Amino acid sequence: MTLSLNPEHLKRYKQVVALLIKYGHGDLVKNAPIVDDPLEFAPPPPVPPGAKELAKDLEALGPTFIKLGQLLSTRSDFIPPAYMEGLSMLQDHIKPFPYEKVEAIVAVEIGARISKAFKSFDETPMAAASLGQVHYAVLRSGQEVAVKVQRPDVREHVATDLAALAEIAEFLDKHTDAGRRFEFTKIVNELRKALLRELDYRLEAQTMRMMREKLSEFTRLVIPAPIDDYSSGRVLTMEYVDGSKVTKLHPLGRMEIDGAGLAEEVFKSYLHQILVMGVFHADPHPGNVFLTVDNRVALLDFGMVARIGPDMQDSLLKLLIAISDGQSDRAAAVAQSMGTERDGFDEVKFRRDIAEIISQQQGATVQEMQVGKIVMRVTQVAADTGLSMPEELTMLGKTLLNLDLVGRTLDPEFDPNESIRRNAAKLMQEKTFKSLSPGNLINSLLDAKELIEKLPGRLNQFLEVVASNKLKIHLDTIDEKVVMTGLQKVANRITLGLILASMIMGASLLMRIETSFRILGYPGFAMVLFSLACGGGLALAWQIMRSDFRTK
Repeated sequence: MTLSLNPEHLKRYKQVVALLIKYGHGDLVKNAPIVDDPLEFAPPPPVPPGAKELAKDLEALGPTFIKLGQLLSTRSDFIPPAYMEGLSMLQDHIKPFPYEKVEAIVAVEIGARISKAFKSFDETPMAAASLGQVHYAVLRSGQEVAVKVQRPDVREHVATDLAALAEIAEFLDKHTDAGRRFEFTKIVNELRKALLRELDYRLEAQTMRMMREKLSEFTRLVIPAPIDDYSSGRVLTMEYVDGSKVTKLHPLGRMEIDGAGLAEEVFKSYLHQILVMGVFHADPHPGNVFLTVDNRVALLDFGMVARIGPDMQDSLLKLLIAISDGQSDRAAAVAQSMGTERDGFDEVKFRRDIAEIISQQQGATVQEMQVGKIVMRVTQVAADTGLSMPEELTMLGKTLLNLDLVGRTLDPEFDPNESIRRNAAKLMQEKTFKSLSPGNLINSLLDAKELIEKLPGRLNQFLEVVASNKLKIHLDTIDEKVVMTGLQKVANRITLGLILASMIMGASLLMRIETSFRILGYPGFAMVLFSLACGGGLALAWQIMRSDFRTK
């Protein structure tokens, strides 16, 4: 393994090594959850100064490291809870870039100057993120919109940073225990996929259109529509949502809305996304969930989405139901089946820790139940015991953790576990109807057609092999000789047992025939057969007992 000598990479090496030296011996490592600790249903611990400083250092390194920090904030398997809270701050506190660069980027991307394309355009951004920032604007038609503009030169910086991080991760995976345990290359690959998708705003617009269509039944949910004529790969113009962050909802304001209904609607829509659609909005942190002026909930920023296959959907549904019902054995079994066992996987410890997590949930109050924290704790226990869990489960845990916060902000009495149990039947029904879609039915018919077409030929080949006495059955066993010897012994015992049984039956029948030859007053031949049968039976019993005890 040789590291690149690219000067830009060398600069990043120095910065990353400086971070490792600065935080590698502090409470970030000392408090890392690589030992079992009980799950506590308490408010998040206060963010230590070191976590805030780490967030600032990552922000100073640029968009790639900001996204890396956000990604690490979902990794409960080796990031302490306090640091997860600190890294989550990266989602809300990003310095904006100058308006002059916004004008230049928009002009190039949509082919017209801002003053020509828009009736008005607010120079001060409403929000700034690691890859772009959002401005309020009004189109010439009078429609209010939000314009998301990508940071200048961000793509070039991201490409350089990803190359350097990939080399560092590969080196750590090969030469350190931490790398072999946590698979840093896997984290960098996950970061690369997320960044490449977020850097193309056309994909985000496509996702928004799809989500609006698939979630149209949730009338209390708002997803802004993209404005295609004013959007490109680096500029995304969408409908403006008038509202405020859901976490800014005042207790008095909660009395004016149907908080319980909104919380249920949001949580149910996410269960539908995760377990039926297979695509879900993976970043519902408070900055991306708004309460609109007409008392609906708006989901913003669809740059980060996660995709789940049908098999993973079924496993997640089983896991969530097991967690909500307090079935610790079932939850452990499902979680284990979802993961990949590494060398040294401690199954006993894994199941014991999962049982402890589920049992602690049973004694929690409604306000303390956090299904997202439980899912993330499952991934943490898995990493500690040597079980590699899929990336989707970690993303799901972070998503549900944010949803817990949103749900309790809208309704302090909201119970996510009860919502899962309440909607499980409907989710199964929706999944069944989805499996009966025209596409699936056509595929099934094509498979049946292929089977019917090829069945006569295959059946003819089979009958020819049987008729020509060429049929062979191959058995793969541990030791064929031992198996055959054992089967022969069993057959011999059965045969001898049948002979002895027939001798006893014959002796019983001969007892009814009077003969001059008698033993102890009974017919002689019958007594001889009976004696031989008894002797053979005792000998067989002795042989069985002696051989079985010898085997033990």
